[in-house]
Amino acid sequence: MSWATRMPAEREPSNDSLGQLNLLFEPPYPPPVFVRHARARRYVVTVRDDGGVRVTLPRWGSLSEARAFAGEQQLWIERQRRRLQEQRAALTWVPEGVRREARARAKRELPPRLLALAGQFGLTVSKVSVRNQKWRWGSCSRRGHICLNWRLVQTPDWVRDYVLIHELMHLRRMDHSRTFWKLVAAACPDYQAARRWLREHGRAL
Repeated sequence: MSWATRMPAEREPSNDSLGQLNLLFEPPYPPPVFVRHARARRYVVTVRDDGGVRVTLPRWGSLSEARAFAGEQQLWIERQRRRLQEQRAALTWVPEGVRREARARAKRELPPRLLALAGQFGLTVSKVSVRNQKWRWGSCSRRGHICLNWRLVQTPDWVRDYVLIHELMHLRRMDHSRTFWKLVAAACPDYQAARRWLREHGRAL
């Protein structure tokens, strides 16, 4: 994980709502997240292992200044993402035959499991796709189209199910608000352990 920082200008605390906002360098990466932290003394841009960007604001910082700072760091962010890609490529070389079979197995196994979970939670999925996503484990559109990373077939079942449940809960809440995470926690009580597993092992898949 890498980061860049800037001291904020002194000002009154802003009433801007924090959360996911699109920047110019999105997609195909996860949406950037803006988080206010009481102990932060400067703006901090962090590039996570999945290529997503987290911008931390001090208590008195403003969202507009944080967005501007993140935009100024675009070239730096792109360099960090290239570095992550190179590291991942070095860790994940797999014979093409093995990779091809894993993708085929993912297409056989992931959609039925997703639909089974959808039925369990009373949700309707309009379409399921299995793709070779570089930075995302899954995604969900407002139309109910869920895309899954074929590498999920290489994760433990309980980790795979967390990702599937995560995307299914977006059918109820299309954001990553506290309400969304409460939905995930209710449906998948071990979700935090699954997220840790993905952070620790995901790049090697």
